[in-house]
Parts: sequence; structure tokens; C-alpha cells
Amino acid sequence: MDIVKTLRIVSVAEAISFLVLLLVAMPLKYAADAPVAVQIMGPIHGVLFLAYVGLVLLGRPSTGWNTKRTLLALVAAVLPIAPFLVERNWLRPAADAPARSDGAPERQAV
Repeated sequence: MDIVKTLRIVSVAEAISFLVLLLVAMPLKYAADAPVAVQIMGPIHGVLFLAYVGLVLLGRPSTGWNTKRTLLALVAAVLPIAPFLVERNWLRPAADAPARSDGAPERQAV
């Protein structure tokens, strides 16, 4: 599996886990006195967050992102729905772009 496809999957999974943590687990913890939801979702989200950050850095050459876009993708990791936007607007076009003859994708402008 190529790194852009992996990053797309992890990006969506990280965003979903963040929303579940914020919108389901945290209310259950404080409103229903059920901290088990955070104890389960917290580590899952943590692993996905670290995977997203690592894949953004490792996938930079494959995506053709410049420093500004890479930093924006990293900032997106701490915003609840931003990884969805990264996947939809930056990663999907990179995955669908035809590869150059040297195997690297075309560079994208910011």
C-alpha cells in the first residue's frame, strides 16, 4: 500500500476518533460519570494522532507538499474536522494524480 493511500486512511480515522472522543466519550465521562469511554477512545485517538503526524512527515516527498502545506497539515491534526479537509482537498488529488516517469507525483502549488 502506498504512503499517500495510508495517509488518507489514517487521516479520516484520526478525524473520526477525535470527534468520537469529543462528542461521545467526553460527555459520557462528565454527564454520565462513565470515564471508561475516554479510557478506551483516548489511547486509540493517541495512536492515530501519532500515526497521522508521522505519515504527514514521511509522506511529504510522495505528496509533493512544500513546507507551508506540511505545517498546515500538521496543524490540522489538532482541529477536529481539519483532517477530513486534508484528505479531501490535498491527499485525494495527490493519490489520483498521474505519476511522473521517475515515479514521483507532480508537485502541487499551495
